[in-house]
Amino acid sequence: MTNNIPLALELYSLRDDLPKDVPGVLADVARIGYQAVEFAGFHGYSAKDLKEILDDLGLKCAGTHTSLDSVSDDNIQQTAEFMATLGSPFLIVPGVGREYQGTRDGAMRLAEKLSQAAKTAAEFGARVGYHNHMWEFEPLPGGTFAMELLATNTPPEVVLQVDSGNLQEAGIDAIDFMETWNKRLGTVHLKPYVKDRDAEFSRYFIGEDDSDWSAILGAINPANTEFVIVEQELYPNDLTPLECVKRCYDNLQKI
Repeated sequence: MTNNIPLALELYSLRDDLPKDVPGVLADVARIGYQAVEFAGFHGYSAKDLKEILDDLGLKCAGTHTSLDSVSDDNIQQTAEFMATLGSPFLIVPGVGREYQGTRDGAMRLAEKLSQAAKTAAEFGARVGYHNHMWEFEPLPGGTFAMELLATNTPPEVVLQVDSGNLQEAGIDAIDFMETWNKRLGTVHLKPYVKDRDAEFSRYFIGEDDSDWSAILGAINPANTEFVIVEQELYPNDLTPLECVKRCYDNLQKI
């Protein structure tokens, strides 16, 4: 299935349900069979309380999505210590402002900030990374794109959290990109992809979509990747978010 790499769920997948009942939703995730969760907000809970909930359910923490400001030199210690209590070093930046997008200069300034953040984070036992969307693969003047600039102008300590669905939406060969940057993939997002979302939205599930999952999973090296993380942002066929993430989990068991 996932090359013996623990399978996690990005909790953004359950973003509407989670704030209403954090312990209950985490229990649902554990019952499905997920081994870990990646946070995208803590909903007022302390790290200590969250860790107790995770431990009671047998879940690990696969990291968190967090802002670029939260990994700045001014804030990194607090952010890293919170995550250390949860038992994870991964601080992944999932998006940035427009001032970093669309230009070579913006990408280079982002690379500089991520490099500095990774250097400081290491002092606290943490690892900073970046999660791609689609804009990072739009052509820039000079024939390159932002994700290439980020990858080549940051040290190996900066995690490249690739998102398989976003790569394919951007027209990128996901397998080739993942194999090229394999050593940087500390965690990986698995997201559905269909070529014609309007016509084929009913297949927007891992294992039913247009992704070559055997090849994608085969491109992930257990020596480099600590968690593979399911992210289901959209919910076809009038299914609930929980039903959708269960369907993705069940399908992954068959691959």
